[in-house]
Amino acid sequence: MEGGTATMQRPMYQSPQPSGIVQRGMTRGPPQEPRGAPGSFPAQFDGKRMRKAIHRKTIDYNPSVIMYLQNRIYQRDRRDRRALQPDALYASSLVPPSALLDKPMNCVTTRFVRTSTNKYRCPIFCLSWTPEGRRLVTGASSGEFTLWNGLTFNFETILQAHDAAVRAMRWSHNDLWMVTADHAGYIKYWQSNMNNVKMYQGHKEPIRGVSFCPTDSKFATCSDDGTVRIWDFLRCHEEKILRGHGADVKCLDWHPQKSLLASGSKDNQQPVKLWDPRTGTSLATLHAHKHTVMDLQWNRNGNWMLTASRDHLLKLFDIRNLKAELQTFKGHKKEATSIGWHPIHESLFATGGSDGSLMFWLVGCDREVGSMEEAHEGMVWSLHWHPGGHILVSGSNDHSTKFWTRNRPGDEMRDKYNLNNLPTGVEQELLEYTNQEPQSMPSLPGMGLEHGLPEHLRPKDEVDDEIPNIPGLDWNMDSPFFKQMELNKLPQRKIPYARPVPKSFEKAWQGKEAPVAFD
Repeated sequence: MEGGTATMQRPMYQSPQPSGIVQRGMTRGPPQEPRGAPGSFPAQFDGKRMRKAIHRKTIDYNPSVIMYLQNRIYQRDRRDRRALQPDALYASSLVPPSALLDKPMNCVTTRFVRTSTNKYRCPIFCLSWTPEGRRLVTGASSGEFTLWNGLTFNFETILQAHDAAVRAMRWSHNDLWMVTADHAGYIKYWQSNMNNVKMYQGHKEPIRGVSFCPTDSKFATCSDDGTVRIWDFLRCHEEKILRGHGADVKCLDWHPQKSLLASGSKDNQQPVKLWDPRTGTSLATLHAHKHTVMDLQWNRNGNWMLTASRDHLLKLFDIRNLKAELQTFKGHKKEATSIGWHPIHESLFATGGSDGSLMFWLVGCDREVGSMEEAHEGMVWSLHWHPGGHILVSGSNDHSTKFWTRNRPGDEMRDKYNLNNLPTGVEQELLEYTNQEPQSMPSLPGMGLEHGLPEHLRPKDEVDDEIPNIPGLDWNMDSPFFKQMELNKLPQRKIPYARPVPKSFEKAWQGKEAPVAFD
C-alpha cells in the first residue's frame, strides 16, 4: 500500500456445510463461555463432583459371631471359654452377648458411638429396631419416619408417615407388621418394607402406647382419654373398652405369654392396673407410686413387671406375689421416663430420666451398675435394645437419636459421658494427656537372657553409648539446659531481702556450742 506497510491477513477457512447438517459433537445455540486459564476451575460444571470421604464409626457384630461359632465346637460347657483380659489384644476374642449368659455386666453399654439428627430438628418420641436388626425406625414429632443404618448409623431414608406426631410403634411377634399411633388418635399398619396398608382412627385423644398379644391376633392401645381399647388386628374392629383409670393412660404392655394386660396412668389413686382383656375387667390395682407412671414393661420371663414414675422411683413387681414390690430402685435425680429390658440378660435393664440421664440396673443390686448423667440434653422418651443385645438406642427431647455400645477389652473412659465413672482421684485433664505407650516392658522371671540381649542385637534406642552426640545438641532432659528451662516456666516468687548469717554464729552452730551474741 502506498504511504506505509501493511500485513496481509489470511481469511479463516470455513468448510462448506450443507444447510441443516451439524457436525457430530457440535450443537447449534448460543456461544459457550470460554474456559478458564490452565489450573483454574471451569466456569460451569454440569457433572457430579467428588464428595469428601466421611469417616464413620461402625459396630460390626459379625466378627464376634464368627469367633463364637469357631470356638463353640471345642467348648464342652458354655462356661468353658477363654477369659477376656482388660487389654486391646483381646478385642478380637470378643463374643456376642448370647455367649456370655452368666456375665450381664458385659452388656452395660456406656460407650458412646454416634448422634443422629434429622435435617429438620424435632423431638424423637418413639423408636424401634427392625426385627432383624439391620435398621432403626424413629418416629418424630413432625410425623416422619426416619430409617437409620444399623451398622454405620447413617441416614437411609425418610417418609412422611403421619400428619401428627408419632407417639407409639410396635412390631408384631411374627416380625411381619408394625403398628403405629399418632397424637391425633390415628392407627396405621405397616409392612416390613414400610408400605402403609391400613389407617383408621382409634381414639379422639393422643394415643400413648401400643402392644400386641402373644398370638398377634389382637392388640391394645391406651390414650389420654383415660381408656384402654382392645382391637382385632385383621378386622380393624374395636372389641372392648377398658375403663377404670381416672386420668390419662400413659403406657401399657401385654404379657408375653398370658392374656394379661398392664397399664399405667396419671391417676395418683390408681397408678397401675392389671386387666383381663377377654372380659374387660380389672384384676388388680397397684398403689405403688405417688405420681404419674411414665412407662412399664414386662420381663421376657413373664413374672416381673417394671414401672417408672415421676416420683423418681423404679419398682419391680412379681405377679406371683403382688402384696409388695419385689425391689425398689433409687438413683434418678429427676423423673424416670423410659424403660428398656435387655433382650438376652433377663436381670439387666436400662432407664432414662427427664434430665437426660441414662442408668443401667441389675435385679438384686441396690445401686446402679452404670450411669451417664448427661447422656442427653432433654427428656429421654424411648429406649430400645438391638436384638443382638450389644447396642442401646435412646431417643430424646433434644432432637437427637444416640447409639451406645458395650466397651471392648482395653477401652478407656475418655468421653464426656463417663466422667462420673472415673477412678477416685483421677481428673479429666490428667486422663486426656496420659501417655498410652508403656515406658518399659515387664520382665518375667525365667523368660529371656539373664543380662539381656547382646549389644549387636539390641534395638538402636537401647544402645545409647554407640550413638554419637552432635556437639551443642544435647537432648537429654536431665541436662542443665532443660532444667533451667523448666525453672523459667515456674512462676517466680519475690524473695525478701535476708540478712546474711554471721560466720561466728555459723561456726558455733556447727560446733554445737552456745551461739555468740552479735550486734
